Parts: sequence; C-alpha cells; structure tokens
Amino acid sequence: MIPLYDNIPARGTPWVNYTLIGICGVVFAIQLVAGSIDARSIPEGPRLEERFGMIPARVARPDRPLTKEVQGVLRGRPVLVEVPIAPTPIPAWLTLVTCVFLHGGWLHFLGNMWSLWIFGDNVEDRLGHVGYLMFWLAAGIVASLTHLLSDPNSAIPTIGASGAIAGVMGAYLLLYPRALVVTLIPLGPILQSMAIPAPAFLGIWFVLQLVQGFATAGGQVAGVAWWAHIGGFVLGFLAAALLRAVGETSPPVEERRGTDRAGRFERRESDFRGRLDRRTRWDED
Repeated sequence: MIPLYDNIPARGTPWVNYTLIGICGVVFAIQLVAGSIDARSIPEGPRLEERFGMIPARVARPDRPLTKEVQGVLRGRPVLVEVPIAPTPIPAWLTLVTCVFLHGGWLHFLGNMWSLWIFGDNVEDRLGHVGYLMFWLAAGIVASLTHLLSDPNSAIPTIGASGAIAGVMGAYLLLYPRALVVTLIPLGPILQSMAIPAPAFLGIWFVLQLVQGFATAGGQVAGVAWWAHIGGFVLGFLAAALLRAVGETSPPVEERRGTDRAGRFERRESDFRGRLDRRTRWDED
C-alpha cells in the first residue's frame, strides 16, 4: 500500500517538518557525492553510512574494534577479505541520532520523505513546532535503541528516518482516528486508489512490521530494521497519548470549524470526497 494523501490539512505552515525533509535531502545529496568519490578512490572503502550510521555492536561496545568482509581477489580467484570498519569521528552513542538523517538509496529516501510529508504536518500541528522537533528526535532515538536491543551484536550500519517517521505515524493514529488516507493498492497488474480509514491503514502497516520483526528474530533482513519501526511507532502512540492527557496538544482541526482555516478544511474535505465519488462512478461505468 502506497499512501497518496490524507484529508486533514494543517492549520499553519509545518516549518519543522519542511526543515527535517530539507536536512535529510541535503545529507542524502552529500552521501551521493561522497559515495561516488569513495567508489573511485577506495574500492569497498568507508562510506558516510559506516562512519555515522548506528552500528549496534559499536554502540554496545565502543572500545571493541569491528571488521567487515569485502570482496577481494587472491591468485585470480574471488575471496572474502576481512577489513576494519571505519571508526566514527563522534561518540558512538551519538550515532543513535545521526543515523536518522542518512539513507541507503533513492527508493529509501523518497519513500521516507513522502510518508513524512503526508503525516508529519498534521502531527506538528497538534504538538507545536518545538514539541514536534523534540518528539521526532525522541522517536528516532528510541527506534535506534529498539533495533540495538534486538540485535546488539550486529556490525551492519543502521540508517534511515523510518523509525522516527514510524513515531509520527503512531502519533497520527492516536490524534486523527477519523482521518482518511487515499492509498494506491496494487491489485495484480492494476493499481487502484482507495480511501482507507487511517486506523486501518496504520494498523495494517504496524501488524506487517510485527510479523516481519518476529519472523527475523530481531535481525536486519533485506536491509530493513523492523524493530526500529516497531519501537518508533509504539513510542509515538504512547507519547501522543500522554501529551494529550496532560493537555499539551492543540485541539484537532475538525474542532475549529468557526475559523477561516477550518472553512478551507471543509471545502477541501468536500473536494476530497467529490473526487472519490467521481472515481467510483467512473469505475462503475
């Protein structure tokens, strides 16, 4: 399932969300440049992902040297050679944060930023700019720690904002239980768009993370740190529940229908449902 957009606009400009997307974009551009330079000068050399990514074994035992296996050639035959992993220039525990701004490729980067674009503005709307920034960073750190605890001996760098974004999704589930998410669903060779209640969309997503997490026994398989997603999502949901209980969240946009912005929301929601109705009639024809 690929989310396209939701029917909940933000009241104000989500400056923090835009800034986080911008920072991730700049860091990804640096990764692309640094990666191409390393590839030409030092085959299988250290990347930014290795220096600033969160390596569980390095965080758990920062004084222990780590190695990795790379492809080499011995007497004309391919062999695996063990070489040291590049040290991080920062304290190992700080990589719990820096890893959140790194990504492993275009699909990884674009998928994460798109999800953050859809769900992040609404959560920032409820938590405020400063509160949202602290929440986002906390979700990323807890996601990194959850992956660390699930596989503390791993020497594979963990990177990506998906754990922090999972926290945003968990908060969105609690704060906007009546929202709709228009989703692109592949049905064989056909792609079908469908409006799905946010609890259903996010609930299915979370169950899939749990299934994969338990199936892989906490490890990182196919480049995905499933338990980081799980930890971030749970933290986001619980933190949003606590903040709402103590009155530290703004009321949802639906409860402010007397303002101009709320009026714009009503018009957008009407247009949203109108597009769905037209699509339904077109499918029936």
